[in-house]
Amino acid sequence: MPEAVPHTPAAEADLRPFMAGFPTGVTVLTTLDEDAEPRGMTCSSLASVALSPATVMVGVRTASPTLEAALAGGHFAINLLHERASATSDRFASADADRFAVTEWRLPLGAAGPHLTADAHATADCRVIRTLPFGDHTAVFAHVERVTLRETAGGPLLYGRRQYAAWSAAVREGATSHGRHA
Repeated sequence: MPEAVPHTPAAEADLRPFMAGFPTGVTVLTTLDEDAEPRGMTCSSLASVALSPATVMVGVRTASPTLEAALAGGHFAINLLHERASATSDRFASADADRFAVTEWRLPLGAAGPHLTADAHATADCRVIRTLPFGDHTAVFAHVERVTLRETAGGPLLYGRRQYAAWSAAVREGATSHGRHA
């Protein structure tokens, strides 16, 4: 009888370099904690789930204090950053405790979390409807209750391959390369 070879699980694949090759828009998820203090974090894992009822899903690190506050309160806001807001993205991705002290924000009547008025081209106010913990993250499904658009804010901020890009520059480049082949 052949000798049994012990099963050794393969090393876990590092998903970060793979996902870096998938450019995405940049968002900051915001909410208030039980003391009405603002909480927020940069979040690049956002997906539209359904148009009716209007539902989105965000993937958030399970140990995040922002997630804890959003789940405790049952609501949060998603701020889609505009192309001049890379410093805000970096600030909310860091451990900077003063992030709201140096960022312009408002809490409109009925808002689900702070609106980053100077840095977001759109904000969605959301109510948590379901969560699904998986690994080190939690998928949070939320009903979008209100959308605020700021048309004059500029195009979306993009992030991929560990660097920022401006939507307007990508569109100009696309138009230029399209024109050369026409």
